[in-house]
Amino acid sequence: MPKAGLTRQLVLDAALDYVDAHGLPQLTMRKLGAHLGVEGMALYRHVPNKAALLDGLVDRVIETAFAGLREPAPGRDDAWVAWMREFAHGLRAALLAHPGVLPLTATRPVSSPDALRMSERWLAVMRAAGLPLGRAMDIVNVLATFTIGHTLAEAGSTPGHEEPAPDLDTADLDPVEFPNLAEVVATRAGLDFGSRFAQAVDILLDGYVRAGTGSATPAPPDPTAG
Repeated sequence: MPKAGLTRQLVLDAALDYVDAHGLPQLTMRKLGAHLGVEGMALYRHVPNKAALLDGLVDRVIETAFAGLREPAPGRDDAWVAWMREFAHGLRAALLAHPGVLPLTATRPVSSPDALRMSERWLAVMRAAGLPLGRAMDIVNVLATFTIGHTLAEAGSTPGHEEPAPDLDTADLDPVEFPNLAEVVATRAGLDFGSRFAQAVDILLDGYVRAGTGSATPAPPDPTAG
Protein backbone atom coordinates (compact mmCIF):
# COMPACT_ATOMS: atom_id res chain seq x y z
CA MET A 1 0.00 0.00 0.00
CA PRO A 2 1.57 3.33 -1.00
CA LYS A 3 2.91 5.42 1.83
CA ALA A 4 1.62 8.58 0.16
CA GLY A 5 -1.95 7.33 0.47
CA LEU A 6 -1.81 6.85 4.24
CA THR A 7 -4.49 8.64 6.28
CA ARG A 8 -5.63 8.41 9.89
CA GLN A 9 -8.82 6.62 8.86
CA LEU A 10 -6.83 4.15 6.77
CA VAL A 11 -4.49 3.49 9.70
CA LEU A 12 -7.39 2.90 12.10
CA ASP A 13 -9.24 0.65 9.66
CA ALA A 14 -6.07 -1.37 9.09
CA ALA A 15 -5.57 -1.66 12.86
CA LEU A 16 -9.14 -2.89 13.19
CA ASP A 17 -8.52 -5.53 10.51
CA TYR A 18 -5.29 -6.55 12.23
CA VAL A 19 -6.95 -6.93 15.63
CA ASP A 20 -9.79 -8.92 14.07
CA ALA A 21 -7.26 -11.31 12.57
CA HIS A 22 -4.55 -11.51 15.25
CA GLY A 23 -5.99 -10.16 18.50
CA LEU A 24 -5.34 -7.02 20.50
CA PRO A 25 -2.24 -8.33 22.34
CA GLN A 26 -0.43 -8.72 19.00
CA LEU A 27 -1.02 -5.13 17.89
CA THR A 28 2.11 -2.96 17.82
CA MET A 29 3.02 0.06 15.72
CA ARG A 30 5.77 -1.96 14.03
CA LYS A 31 3.46 -4.85 13.13
CA LEU A 32 0.72 -2.49 11.96
CA GLY A 33 3.25 -0.67 9.79
CA ALA A 34 4.33 -3.96 8.23
CA HIS A 35 0.66 -4.81 7.66
CA LEU A 36 0.29 -1.53 5.77
CA GLY A 37 3.60 -1.92 3.93
CA VAL A 38 5.27 1.06 5.62
CA GLU A 39 7.73 1.65 8.44
CA GLY A 40 6.13 1.79 11.86
CA MET A 41 7.42 5.33 12.34
CA ALA A 42 5.28 6.49 9.40
CA LEU A 43 2.17 5.83 11.47
CA TYR A 44 3.07 8.47 14.04
CA ARG A 45 2.14 11.18 11.54
CA HIS A 46 -1.46 10.01 11.89
CA VAL A 47 -1.66 8.63 15.45
CA PRO A 48 0.77 10.19 17.94
CA ASN A 49 1.21 7.08 20.11
CA LYS A 50 -0.13 3.62 20.91
CA ALA A 51 -2.73 5.03 23.33
CA ALA A 52 -4.15 7.25 20.59
CA LEU A 53 -4.30 4.22 18.30
CA LEU A 54 -6.32 2.27 20.88
CA ASP A 55 -8.66 5.21 21.46
CA GLY A 56 -9.09 5.44 17.69
CA LEU A 57 -10.12 1.79 17.49
CA VAL A 58 -12.91 2.41 19.99
CA ASP A 59 -14.01 5.49 18.05
CA ARG A 60 -14.15 3.56 14.77
CA VAL A 61 -16.34 0.83 16.24
CA ILE A 62 -18.67 3.36 17.89
CA GLU A 63 -18.89 5.32 14.63
CA THR A 64 -19.95 2.09 12.91
CA ALA A 65 -22.72 1.70 15.46
CA PHE A 66 -23.81 5.30 14.85
CA ALA A 67 -23.71 4.98 11.06
CA GLY A 68 -27.17 3.46 10.63
CA LEU A 69 -28.83 5.49 13.35
CA ARG A 70 -31.72 7.60 12.09
CA GLU A 71 -32.46 11.06 13.37
CA PRO A 72 -35.23 11.10 16.02
CA ALA A 73 -38.75 11.89 14.83
CA PRO A 74 -39.41 15.61 15.38
CA GLY A 75 -42.05 16.60 17.88
CA ARG A 76 -42.26 13.22 19.59
CA ASP A 77 -41.40 13.09 23.29
CA ASP A 78 -40.68 9.37 23.11
CA ALA A 79 -38.38 9.57 20.07
CA TRP A 80 -35.34 8.97 22.26
CA VAL A 81 -36.63 5.50 23.21
CA ALA A 82 -36.48 4.14 19.66
CA TRP A 83 -33.17 5.93 19.14
CA MET A 84 -31.57 4.34 22.17
CA ARG A 85 -32.94 0.93 21.18
CA GLU A 86 -31.43 1.26 17.70
CA PHE A 87 -28.13 2.37 19.19
CA ALA A 88 -27.95 -0.62 21.55
CA HIS A 89 -28.63 -3.08 18.74
CA GLY A 90 -26.22 -1.28 16.41
CA LEU A 91 -23.49 -1.28 19.06
CA ARG A 92 -23.96 -5.00 19.70
CA ALA A 93 -23.69 -5.74 15.96
CA ALA A 94 -20.55 -3.60 15.61
CA LEU A 95 -18.89 -5.25 18.61
CA LEU A 96 -19.73 -8.77 17.44
CA ALA A 97 -18.17 -7.87 14.08
CA HIS A 98 -14.98 -6.70 15.87
CA PRO A 99 -14.77 -8.73 19.10
CA GLY A 100 -11.07 -8.00 19.50
CA VAL A 101 -11.95 -4.41 20.42
CA LEU A 102 -14.44 -5.42 23.12
CA PRO A 103 -11.99 -5.08 26.05
CA LEU A 104 -11.09 -1.57 24.88
CA THR A 105 -14.69 -0.36 24.70
CA ALA A 106 -15.12 -1.13 28.40
CA THR A 107 -12.10 0.89 29.50
CA ARG A 108 -11.35 3.68 27.02
CA PRO A 109 -13.33 6.87 26.34
CA VAL A 110 -15.17 7.74 23.15
CA SER A 111 -13.67 10.96 21.89
CA SER A 112 -14.09 11.26 18.12
CA PRO A 113 -15.85 14.42 16.89
CA ASP A 114 -18.59 12.40 15.15
CA ALA A 115 -19.33 10.38 18.30
CA LEU A 116 -19.37 13.50 20.46
CA ARG A 117 -21.72 15.28 18.05
CA MET A 118 -24.08 12.30 18.05
CA SER A 119 -24.03 12.17 21.86
CA GLU A 120 -24.80 15.89 22.00
CA ARG A 121 -27.84 15.37 19.73
CA TRP A 122 -29.05 12.52 21.94
CA LEU A 123 -28.86 14.64 25.04
CA ALA A 124 -30.63 17.56 23.35
CA VAL A 125 -33.50 15.34 22.21
CA MET A 126 -33.84 13.69 25.61
CA ARG A 127 -33.81 16.99 27.46
CA ALA A 128 -36.41 18.40 25.04
CA ALA A 129 -38.59 15.43 26.01
CA GLY A 130 -38.35 16.56 29.64
CA LEU A 131 -35.56 14.33 30.91
CA PRO A 132 -33.10 15.97 33.31
CA LEU A 133 -29.53 16.01 32.04
CA GLY A 134 -28.35 13.56 34.70
CA ARG A 135 -31.14 11.09 33.89
CA ALA A 136 -30.34 11.35 30.16
CA MET A 137 -26.67 10.61 30.80
CA ASP A 138 -27.65 7.68 33.03
CA ILE A 139 -29.73 6.17 30.24
CA VAL A 140 -26.94 6.50 27.65
CA ASN A 141 -24.32 5.07 30.00
CA VAL A 142 -26.48 2.21 31.30
CA LEU A 143 -27.45 1.09 27.79
CA ALA A 144 -23.87 1.30 26.53
CA THR A 145 -22.42 -0.48 29.56
CA PHE A 146 -25.03 -3.24 29.45
CA THR A 147 -24.49 -3.73 25.72
CA ILE A 148 -20.72 -3.99 26.06
CA GLY A 149 -20.92 -6.43 28.98
CA HIS A 150 -23.58 -8.59 27.37
CA THR A 151 -21.70 -8.72 24.08
CA LEU A 152 -18.44 -9.61 25.81
CA ALA A 153 -20.20 -12.57 27.44
CA GLU A 154 -21.79 -13.46 24.12
CA ALA A 155 -18.50 -13.43 22.25
CA GLY A 156 -17.03 -15.70 24.91
CA SER A 157 -13.45 -15.19 23.75
CA THR A 158 -11.68 -12.56 21.71
CA PRO A 159 -9.01 -12.97 19.01
CA GLY A 160 -5.67 -13.60 20.66
CA HIS A 161 -7.31 -15.22 23.69
CA GLU A 162 -8.46 -18.52 22.29
CA GLU A 163 -8.58 -20.60 25.46
CA PRO A 164 -11.98 -22.34 25.46
CA ALA A 165 -14.37 -20.86 27.98
CA PRO A 166 -16.39 -23.17 30.25
CA ASP A 167 -19.55 -24.18 28.44
CA LEU A 168 -22.75 -25.32 30.12
CA ASP A 169 -23.42 -27.56 27.11
CA THR A 170 -20.34 -29.67 27.83
CA ALA A 171 -20.95 -29.99 31.56
CA ASP A 172 -21.76 -33.48 32.82
CA LEU A 173 -24.92 -32.64 34.73
CA ASP A 174 -26.73 -35.16 36.90
CA PRO A 175 -30.44 -34.58 36.07
CA VAL A 176 -31.40 -35.71 39.56
CA GLU A 177 -29.16 -33.16 41.29
CA PHE A 178 -29.53 -30.44 38.62
CA PRO A 179 -32.95 -30.98 37.01
CA ASN A 180 -33.41 -27.35 35.94
CA LEU A 181 -29.94 -26.92 34.48
CA ALA A 182 -30.21 -30.26 32.68
CA GLU A 183 -33.48 -29.07 31.16
CA VAL A 184 -31.83 -25.82 30.06
CA VAL A 185 -29.15 -27.81 28.23
CA ALA A 186 -31.72 -30.10 26.65
CA THR A 187 -34.20 -27.40 25.58
CA ARG A 188 -31.90 -24.35 25.16
CA ALA A 189 -34.41 -22.35 27.22
CA GLY A 190 -32.98 -18.95 28.06
CA LEU A 191 -29.77 -19.47 26.08
CA ASP A 192 -30.52 -17.36 23.01
CA PHE A 193 -28.29 -14.28 23.28
CA GLY A 194 -30.19 -12.28 20.67
CA SER A 195 -33.65 -12.60 22.20
CA ARG A 196 -32.24 -12.12 25.73
CA PHE A 197 -30.49 -8.94 24.66
CA ALA A 198 -33.54 -7.50 22.88
CA GLN A 199 -35.79 -8.26 25.85
CA ALA A 200 -33.38 -6.73 28.37
CA VAL A 201 -32.97 -3.53 26.32
CA ASP A 202 -36.74 -3.16 26.09
CA ILE A 203 -37.11 -3.73 29.84
CA LEU A 204 -34.43 -1.17 30.65
CA LEU A 205 -35.95 1.46 28.38
CA ASP A 206 -39.47 0.73 29.62
CA GLY A 207 -38.23 1.15 33.18
CA TYR A 208 -36.79 4.56 32.40
CA VAL A 209 -39.99 5.62 30.62
CA ARG A 210 -42.07 4.53 33.63
CA ALA A 211 -39.72 6.38 35.96
CA GLY A 212 -40.75 9.56 34.18
CA THR A 213 -38.79 12.75 33.88
CA GLY A 214 -37.93 13.28 37.52
CA SER A 215 -34.61 12.70 39.17
CA ALA A 216 -33.86 9.36 40.74
CA THR A 217 -35.28 8.91 44.25
CA PRO A 218 -32.40 9.17 46.73
CA ALA A 219 -31.65 6.15 48.87
CA PRO A 220 -32.83 6.42 52.49
CA PRO A 221 -30.13 7.24 55.02
CA ASP A 222 -28.29 4.30 56.54
CA PRO A 223 -29.28 4.17 60.24
CA THR A 224 -26.06 2.34 61.04
CA ALA A 225 -23.87 5.05 59.56
CA GLY A 226 -21.84 7.07 62.04
